[in-house]
Amino acid sequence: MGNSQAGKTLFVAGGSSGINLGIARCFAREGANVALISRSPEKIAIAAAEIAEINGGRAIGIAADVRDYAAVEAALKATHDKFGDIDTVISGAAGNFVAPALGMSANGFKTVVDIDLIGTFNVLRASFAFLRKPGASLISITAGQATRASMFQAHVCAAKAGINMLTQCLALEWGPAGVRVNAISPGPIADTEGMARLATTPEAEARVKARVPMRRYGTKDEIGEAALFLSSDAARYINGAILPVDGGSGCGDGAGDALGNFGAASYS
Repeated sequence: MGNSQAGKTLFVAGGSSGINLGIARCFAREGANVALISRSPEKIAIAAAEIAEINGGRAIGIAADVRDYAAVEAALKATHDKFGDIDTVISGAAGNFVAPALGMSANGFKTVVDIDLIGTFNVLRASFAFLRKPGASLISITAGQATRASMFQAHVCAAKAGINMLTQCLALEWGPAGVRVNAISPGPIADTEGMARLATTPEAEARVKARVPMRRYGTKDEIGEAALFLSSDAARYINGAILPVDGGSGCGDGAGDALGNFGAASYS
């Protein structure tokens, strides 16, 4: 374990699985205190126990739905009460399914927007009172669908586009307080539920990899290392950035389908 995050505290929304849990592992290995939230009490307890094994017991898991502002605020307060000012916040709870707009219910569309976009607002807005100021780093997890239209992903495209703009608006408003707000836009990441849902056969997986200039999936550690960078002094003048960590898959003419734009949902 390193020590670049020793004495610092990380709060992760959607932290029971996938990319977000991978980020938590990276920070724990660097000595951070870690608080995780997710909807499932069982899953978040398992995730918190895993992180505690890495960082010597300095981890807590709290069951909370990002759509519930009061629950998110209570989780942040509990984190602050235990560990003090929060240094890094990851807002990554997400949902996704593949469906044409005409085959999607209004409730299905709303559910994804509520989890992704409203959830991101709730986490970031509620965190402000508990942050280290100056010095805090807030990171939204977005996706390529934010800027590239995608067949069968109208709900996700709309939600992620909102996350990008919210990130940059908060960067403008909170920069004077010394709080930086950025986003990471992952490409296809191995061993995530998002890719399991979007590339369901070996043939589909091969098609995805063929569209990535580096010809492979990324790893959860590579997303975690990007988050560590954005939270470090090396990134102290980076604010309002949308950082692609996608092997170059975001390069090109834009239009695509669900596999072309991948998605980075955590389903937490």
